[in-house]
Amino acid sequence: MAIAKAERLMNLALCLLGTRRPLSKRELRESIEAYMEAFGPDRGVPGSDDSFNRMFERDKDDLRELGLVIETVENLEGEVGYLARRDSNRLPPITLDAEEAAALGLAAKVWQQARLAGAASGALQKLRAAGLPEDVDPYEAHGALEPRIPVHEAAFEPLMLACRDRRPVVFEYRKANAAQPEARHVEPWALECWRGHWYLAGWDRDRGAERVFRLSRITGKVRSRGARFTAPVPDVVTVRETVAGWAGETADRSARIRLRAGAGYPLRAKATAVRELGDGWDELEIPYGHGLDAWLVEFGPDVVVLEPAELRADVVDRLRAVAKG
Repeated sequence: MAIAKAERLMNLALCLLGTRRPLSKRELRESIEAYMEAFGPDRGVPGSDDSFNRMFERDKDDLRELGLVIETVENLEGEVGYLARRDSNRLPPITLDAEEAAALGLAAKVWQQARLAGAASGALQKLRAAGLPEDVDPYEAHGALEPRIPVHEAAFEPLMLACRDRRPVVFEYRKANAAQPEARHVEPWALECWRGHWYLAGWDRDRGAERVFRLSRITGKVRSRGARFTAPVPDVVTVRETVAGWAGETADRSARIRLRAGAGYPLRAKATAVRELGDGWDELEIPYGHGLDAWLVEFGPDVVVLEPAELRADVVDRLRAVAKG
């Protein structure tokens, strides 16, 4: 919804909720700034009465669709008036059973960082008022689990707001095999956390294609742009599927690597076979697919690719590119 329309609807709702008597169209037209600016007596626009009536009826229908109960009655002067009685627009009492309250409390406690921590704390207070018992701990109610969604990257908050407001952004991004970051102009669609890392999916304007960016590789500030999106936002944004493809999750081949003992737990979790080599090294077989080379580079000297040869060559090329930087 456009900001101007949202503000107009909010002002209309406040007028209808704040009045003790029905207000006529004329009174509303003279009380709400947006109506005055468009259809005030000093405007002198031909047909302004009809235009105002159409806008008012649309606004009234929109508010009713949003759930506001608006009554139509006659005022003391015989004019048709409108009001929204407070007792007709109160939410019913919220009742939650123990499991529902605990589940909502657990969800609220997931966010523990940045500005989201304050919102989560406020949500928990409302849940307490709505039925979450004071002596029920959401963690204990779910097997003493203590979930967290880590948000260490400074880019997270501005990108979250840009996704919400549909605002293009520009940021410096360093690929795994690049020595220097480069500017990326992106129309952000969605953020998603996968295996402890945050990723942004969106439309890369420079490449004219959908791309996924890992937030930890964004350097510097995320800057917003006032222009509108140029590409349609898909109904389903497959962030995890894209990243999984990079990491070889959909692979049908195997790679053989050497991994330093006690290192690379994510690689060990993916391994289909593990063999101790001694001297502080293990040999692993892991699924091999597009993007595995970029993932292996992140483990630095703890990983040595044995085969296939093309994967080893790709990893070496990436490491050399990073070393040059």
